[in-house]
Amino acid sequence: MEGIKITKRPRLKNPILVVAWPGMGEVSFKAASYLVEKLGALEFAYIPSEEFFYLTGSFIQDGLLSTPELPQSKFYYWKNPAAKRATTLKNQGGKSETNDLIIFISNAQPDLAKAEAYSSKIISLAKSFKVKTIVGFAAMPQAIDHTQPPAVWFTATSKPLIEHLKSFNFSLLKEGQISGMNGLFLGNAKKAGIDGLCLLADIPLYTIQIENPKASASVLEALGKILKLDIDVSDLFTQARSMEEEINRLLDYLKLGAPAAPIGEEEIEKIKRSLNQLTKLPLSIKDKIETLFNEAKNDIAKAHELKSMLDKWNVYKEYEDRFLDLFRKTKEEKSN
Repeated sequence: MEGIKITKRPRLKNPILVVAWPGMGEVSFKAASYLVEKLGALEFAYIPSEEFFYLTGSFIQDGLLSTPELPQSKFYYWKNPAAKRATTLKNQGGKSETNDLIIFISNAQPDLAKAEAYSSKIISLAKSFKVKTIVGFAAMPQAIDHTQPPAVWFTATSKPLIEHLKSFNFSLLKEGQISGMNGLFLGNAKKAGIDGLCLLADIPLYTIQIENPKASASVLEALGKILKLDIDVSDLFTQARSMEEEINRLLDYLKLGAPAAPIGEEEIEKIKRSLNQLTKLPLSIKDKIETLFNEAKNDIAKAHELKSMLDKWNVYKEYEDRFLDLFRKTKEEKSN
């Protein structure tokens, strides 16, 4: 298969494809990574990185500069043990409803200018395994408190699928946008004739830069209901409790306490500014910002997209001098 390296060709029954990239709260990436680990899914293919990614810098830890590596985009498979029982049931005249899984995870988002070509690689593999449904995950930033259980939202590529999902009592996302590959890929899959759905979990507005294991657990529980899978997410909730304790300590430091009701906009902005100093952007977002800076040096029109990215992640102040320098240099070049 062109553009994909396949190391093994598993025989799968009614496979559903789960896809994930890093994003806000790392909800999608962490959910899919946890699913691979918990199910013991096995790697069987990957997309070579050179065509879709390029290096943007090296990393330093304990004073040592590391050799940079390109992001990885891997496929895993999991055979549902219930499939054997379902086959027996089907042979006896019953209905088989079990699904094996293909799980695709990339630890970075590609340049969105190459997103369609990148998506086509994944979709071609999905079609070769006769995948009929694709599942994605995403975060839903909301003015909620971090101690509240996340609500689960959904959207889908067809009305029949929406009607089916309504039976699980999730909230239908009637309008809005799912940014980046976690949303864009499902649109490309729809164009290719494959049904898709996205499960979104609430995350507090002031924690979009912090890994949110509770939201990842919520979308996995929702997936379990849809696919009739028993997914043990207890480890994610343990991580979530530790995360909540850290946020509570920060709130105490800010003398805001942990309010029982949703926090007001003014308080949210104060917390977000403090969290920006204590947390890190996801690596994929840092790389995207650096890419946009490089592109804007040659094409100032890219500055609009860059500013939107900085505002979305609430880090404009950290990059303000570099951003304004783009326009100063452009002005100097015109005057010369």
